[in-house]
Amino acid sequence: MVIKEIRYLCNMRRNYDGGYMNVNLTFKKVVDQYVTRLQHEESNFKKLYISSVLQYVDEHEELVNGIQEDELAIHKESINVLLSDLFPAALTLNEIKAATIPFSDILFNKTERLKNIFKDAGEDFKLLIMTDNSFDTFRMSCGVILNQLYGKSIDLGRPILIKIPDANGVNRTYRVAYNADFVDIELNDERYRLSEKDIKNLLRSPDDEELWKKGFPKGSYTFNGFGIVNFTDVTMDAAISDLKTVLLDSTNSKKDQTEKMESIFRNIFNLENLRVGFTSYDNYDKTFESVGYHDSESFLLADSHEKHCDNALCAHSYQLLIEEFEPLVITDVEDYGAKIQNKFLTDNLLKNDIKSAIFYPITKSKKLIGILEIVSKKKFALNSFNVIKIDSIAGYIKAALIRTEQEYENSVKALIQTECTSIHSSVQWKFEREARRILKARARNSQSESFKDVKFEDVHPLYGQIDIVGSSDARNEAIKFDLLNQLDKVCEIFAFAKAYEKLPIYDQISYRVLEYRKELESGSIDANSERDIIKLLTEEINPVMEHLMQLSPKIVEMVGDYQLEIDESSGVIYKTRNDYDNTVQAINESLSACIDRRQLEAQEIFPHFFERFKTDGVEHNIYVGSSVAVDQEFNVVYLYNLRLWQLQTMIEMENKFYSVQENLPTVIEAASMILVFDNTLSIRYRIDEKRFDVDGAYNARYEVIKKRIDKANIKGTDERITQKGKIAIVYTNKETEREYMRYISFLQYNNLLGKEIEHLELEDVQGVVGLKALRVNVLYDVKVASGTLTYEDLVKELHL
Repeated sequence: MVIKEIRYLCNMRRNYDGGYMNVNLTFKKVVDQYVTRLQHEESNFKKLYISSVLQYVDEHEELVNGIQEDELAIHKESINVLLSDLFPAALTLNEIKAATIPFSDILFNKTERLKNIFKDAGEDFKLLIMTDNSFDTFRMSCGVILNQLYGKSIDLGRPILIKIPDANGVNRTYRVAYNADFVDIELNDERYRLSEKDIKNLLRSPDDEELWKKGFPKGSYTFNGFGIVNFTDVTMDAAISDLKTVLLDSTNSKKDQTEKMESIFRNIFNLENLRVGFTSYDNYDKTFESVGYHDSESFLLADSHEKHCDNALCAHSYQLLIEEFEPLVITDVEDYGAKIQNKFLTDNLLKNDIKSAIFYPITKSKKLIGILEIVSKKKFALNSFNVIKIDSIAGYIKAALIRTEQEYENSVKALIQTECTSIHSSVQWKFEREARRILKARARNSQSESFKDVKFEDVHPLYGQIDIVGSSDARNEAIKFDLLNQLDKVCEIFAFAKAYEKLPIYDQISYRVLEYRKELESGSIDANSERDIIKLLTEEINPVMEHLMQLSPKIVEMVGDYQLEIDESSGVIYKTRNDYDNTVQAINESLSACIDRRQLEAQEIFPHFFERFKTDGVEHNIYVGSSVAVDQEFNVVYLYNLRLWQLQTMIEMENKFYSVQENLPTVIEAASMILVFDNTLSIRYRIDEKRFDVDGAYNARYEVIKKRIDKANIKGTDERITQKGKIAIVYTNKETEREYMRYISFLQYNNLLGKEIEHLELEDVQGVVGLKALRVNVLYDVKVASGTLTYEDLVKELHL
């Protein structure tokens, strides 16, 4: 095959201050892939197909040589043929994608579904993806250059969302994903080559437009190839995001909030004139009530302010909403009213020209708190099919309505439960003080007064974690083991099947199974491999098992055993993965219970703020100081006591971690760490995020250390500071080291820690320098043996 090296430079003007990008639209990279596939392909049929494609390319040299923008229509057919694997005809009505000249809005080879979307959008619609934000487009191209030419793994792109009107004029939201796999980059002049120092400077200043333009001047690089743009309809996701924004935006009036919610619901249901209301429910009096502190309507009550639910509902609607907490869907209000005796509800709806409606119960702790109402003036517009859409957003609506309900309740009692959740008892007093301030302001008709962030200054932080070693690798190995097990069983079944029925498809499936098995055995599993194997098992192999059972009694037995092991909902074997997940869950629950119990004892030392989190392990934060307990005098001796308590608790959790595994299906390992921060800091409860966080830029360094330290290595080595069977104590100064050496000596005396103590320096990580660590081995006292054990002895016992 003769390939001419002809390059057409498509200089496409950008909006970023007259900058230019050299682009050569070519499909050479696709052709090269076909050539490589032909060399390695074993199937004669596929070889014949690939050869025919390459022959076709020889007859259409422009596919390799390059095509100018104004020639796209001329070469439309040849492009379509070459890209048939990337744009399969069978999916053209399903996929929303197109090829594109790199970093432009010029699309070609569009799928039929994309063509239909643009057709519905109208002739006036103009697609703006790359030109919508000029610097982002420029920086995105720079990111591709850094990744391909300089070996970086950088994602400088931002999520691209565009709105395209449908045939009804309703804007649909699409997320745009740009695939640059078929783009090669050429450095046009060596003087433009970036050094490591240049790249680091660029990455330190991602928003410095002038610096980036200087690093990537006009004409410095040429993009050869083409891009692929994928569109995903995320209208529902965008609507959910808008809904969350509206529900969380306390600056809007309730009336504005309701109007915005109605607009969002109209987009979700693609219905005009759709309206939204809400009715409160009193569990004590069994009455429906209009929400006096909210501007939303009540279509259930209409002009009434309160009504007993027996009078407001018929027997059928009462059973659904009040007893079963199930949605009441009325597709035809007139027809529904003709079939029931109590016509209060339907008469109210018809009086407001409502022809279809959905009444969705909102519950809290298995109690009904109110009814979300969605109504339409069109019959059958709301029905049992589109009620499913509410299910997908019900959680957000419930959260908002529950919060609104709490606002009202707390206006009588306290505002604290509305504005803040999961407030630790040690800091409850300060939130109550803030709530009383607001209630006093509201009593003076100052309704704009809102709950301010609650701050605690000069507190001492304590942080600790016990983490599962290699949790991601262990989980992947469990998945890999299950898939290998299932593939082995499939191979065995098809081997028997071929003896009774010699069909080529059995050989083809067996071949693919063996190929996937080799792939699994040769390396770790990734998301793509897992997805492809599961797709093969569930879509091609499992469906033919019923047919195979007709071949012989032996195969009936084998298939029966196989089907007993696979999960009915997923179609794959998850035994080892389930064992691992169940082990992690059991350990986390046990560790959480342990530290929760112990922290109640720690509160007796001095009242302090405490929080813990479950991940693949358990971590905890403690903040102690006079600002937390203003009625008690704080002394540094309490801090020392809490530090010793924390170290003792971490030892106990290490023991609990392994003792609980005695009767669990999988044995996993842990590494523990304590971070000692010598300075005090301030913490603030952020109302918008409903959580505590450190306050101020300087204090943020503490959070940086927490996030990065467990991944840090010992200076000059590749060894992590956290190691199984040991507790690492990270600190910064000698005084802290001497303090913890006293604690360690005391715990060694009590036979809780071993004699091996390591004094270590940590490598510098971004933003954190000069850290040191003590590392000491734990002695375990578990039920499997008498006395204490070293970590090595413990592992031997657990693996017996």
